[in-house]
Amino acid sequence: MKIPKLARSLPTLLLTALALPSAADDLSRGLYCTATARFQFDACLAEAQADAARNRALCVNLANPARREACLDDARDDLVEARGECAEQHEARLALCDALGQQRYEPRFEPALFDADPRSPSRPNPWFPLGVGNVWRYAGAESIVVNVLDKTKLIDGVRCIVVRDRVVEDGVVVEDTFDWYGQRKNGSVDYCGEISRNYELFDGDQPPEPELVDVDGSWKAGRDGDLAGTQMLYAPYVGAVYRQEFSPGTAEDAARVLAIDYGWGGGGAPLDRFVPPALAQYLCAAHDCLVVEEFTPLEPDALGLKYYARGVGLFLEVDPESGETVQLVGCNFGSRCAGLAALPPPAARQR
Repeated sequence: MKIPKLARSLPTLLLTALALPSAADDLSRGLYCTATARFQFDACLAEAQADAARNRALCVNLANPARREACLDDARDDLVEARGECAEQHEARLALCDALGQQRYEPRFEPALFDADPRSPSRPNPWFPLGVGNVWRYAGAESIVVNVLDKTKLIDGVRCIVVRDRVVEDGVVVEDTFDWYGQRKNGSVDYCGEISRNYELFDGDQPPEPELVDVDGSWKAGRDGDLAGTQMLYAPYVGAVYRQEFSPGTAEDAARVLAIDYGWGGGGAPLDRFVPPALAQYLCAAHDCLVVEEFTPLEPDALGLKYYARGVGLFLEVDPESGETVQLVGCNFGSRCAGLAALPPPAARQR
């Protein structure tokens, strides 16, 4: 189920959130997830207030009265907008609590539960194959190359495999990410963190080279209290909801399993929308594909559908709001990778 787009005005949302019981009240009732959301809401408001103060500090140094007043007006508007975003995120977190339950989020991230070397998994995940040297190439709204490196990283005692993910737009790398995954002995794959480098081109630069502008979204289990999440269950089931990462305010992706028997035209018309028929018919002929809905309280209106084939992994991402897709166009392992070249090329946008 999609987290609904909020229809109420931002002032109403903010007043509603402020009127809720305190985190202490929630804790006394055993509502740990709700209390967590409340603490995050308070932190968000404090950050918004701090940003507004920094903006005002810049404004007061403008000697021109008109520019100074305009700057202060912008600072006030930005504060109102930021507070509204805090309220929207809070409602989205509460909706996630409804799905997850109120228990504390304290996953067992212990070395004994993971393969000592994820490059040689004892029970490989069929939906998320992490064989060293595996490469996936995607095209559509973005061009993406993902490859599993012959490299590991020890994170909070768990040895994780390193996967590189590069996003290219108009021939320029705009994101270069190293993801870290732990292979559980039960076959599930944990997401242990990432370092995400984001680049931009700026007009007038000579030579025109992408600049590193931030590492937003980066996090790591065990650092500053961050917690690992489930990237892929070994045996997913319809209705399963789980956190994929937990770094409050930075990385809060979650997922919901929508189908484990997807195949084109199999009665799931909403899931067929925007899916290239030839791709689905080729990879999901046995009606055994997996569809997962991903969302994050940090962007309450954002939603993505991801389609997985056994032994291949992710083969399609769909933005159901815009219709934009990113589809698998090539991989270098397994018998079905070779057949991808014969399929129609992806459209820039499926409608």
